[in-house]
Amino acid sequence: MSLLEVNGLGYQVGQQQILKDISFSLNEQEVLTISGPSGSGKSTLARILATLLSKTSGTVTYKDKEIDSYDPIEYRRHVSYCFQQPSLFGNTVRDNLQFPYDIRNQPFDEQHAKQSLELVDLNANYLDKAITELSGGEKQRVAMLRNVMFLPEVLILDEVTAGLDEDSKQIVHKMIEHFNVDNKITLIIITHDQQEMDHASRLITIENGELKGDVSHA
Repeated sequence: MSLLEVNGLGYQVGQQQILKDISFSLNEQEVLTISGPSGSGKSTLARILATLLSKTSGTVTYKDKEIDSYDPIEYRRHVSYCFQQPSLFGNTVRDNLQFPYDIRNQPFDEQHAKQSLELVDLNANYLDKAITELSGGEKQRVAMLRNVMFLPEVLILDEVTAGLDEDSKQIVHKMIEHFNVDNKITLIIITHDQQEMDHASRLITIENGELKGDVSHA
């Protein structure tokens, strides 16, 4: 049984057909990379899978159940979306890593937060660092950690390395591998980065809103 199944997915705004007849399935702990030129519809697809947009045709099922039938908050705890531009809030890193606990009415696990920071090459002292003092790469790492303080089953990463320097990219790549291998999270990676496409274990290509290729590499 596939974890996520997309069949004949379409998305239209007015007369403009942005996605047309997209179909693929995703298994547990798989890493799926989706590429394509700017404006091809790949981020639109990611937002539909994250229930941030509603498809206009076709079906998307998660665990054999149409995603629109889930409670949105509950669904997003299982299928989490990480934006291209990291959006942090509050004043400190703590405010962001504590947020997943607050919305679940659970006490903040400070030790877990500090250990998580160290896993992504950020000192535990970063917990009380002002978000205005973080670099772009540091902000992206904190934003991604916020998504996995409580582990989702699927993590959608939308161009999360875009605009990062090479060192920050490598740290994020290491972080992504840790999510998949150690935490057993299924990953959907949206990218136009050639290096990420070259190293993809499974690569789907979208052009002009249509699926042009679905290739698995050993």
